Amino acid sequence: MLPKKPSQIVFMLIMSFGMSVIMCAVVTAVNTGTDSGYLNRFLSAWIYALPTAVIAAFTLAPIVRKFADKITK
Repeated sequence: MLPKKPSQIVFMLIMSFGMSVIMCAVVTAVNTGTDSGYLNRFLSAWIYALPTAVIAAFTLAPIVRKFADKITK
């Protein structure tokens, strides 16, 4: 079991992983179809989507947290 302190980092990494898989799978299927080359196209796109999602999560998290705090009470 991991200590509680890095839980936010672990959460963002797991969420980035899951969101990038789902979004990449759906967008690849919609744009190119699900024929026999789908898996290769998906993996080729996901290679770029995962690091992009991780960077976006760590960059946007503080901004979104502040915004959410302002609009909620």
